[in-house]
Amino acid sequence: IMERVFTQTFGVVGAIIEKDGKILLVKEAGTLDKGKWNRPAGWIDVGENPIDMVKREVKEKTGLDFEPIGLIGIYSSFRMDLKEKHGITPHPIVLLFRGVITGGKLIDHNEEIDEVRWFTPEEIMQMDKNILRDEHIKISVQDYFAGRNFPLDIIRHTVQE
Repeated sequence: IMERVFTQTFGVVGAIIEKDGKILLVKEAGTLDKGKWNRPAGWIDVGENPIDMVKREVKEKTGLDFEPIGLIGIYSSFRMDLKEKHGITPHPIVLLFRGVITGGKLIDHNEEIDEVRWFTPEEIMQMDKNILRDEHIKISVQDYFAGRNFPLDIIRHTVQE
């Protein structure tokens, strides 16, 4: 398994999945934020195209087949809240995608996720840091419903051999 280093920023991909005005969130199972709600998301693996990565992460975290259609935004989240309890201050840079579900079957849980549930934007806005993994999740939900959408070709992935 890859070592996680928290002395530098790191890349994360995530997705806002919406259905009938509700947003799909997953409850973290085995992370520093166990028991907190998050969007389907994960660290970008070294060498992996972020667009391919978000498809894989959504599948792993929800069971659904996700096809990204745009980038909602890039979110920089400095997690000072973990310093006292865990001695770390993670700083993920999150590429957050919008897209469509093309198949799959929604899971109940797995080794990474304790629960999967749909929430209204109002319910998400009422969550505090004790139940929501990151404050920028609220901002990203607002951005999603405001229609923020950047073309996928804003991401240029290259592999130099």
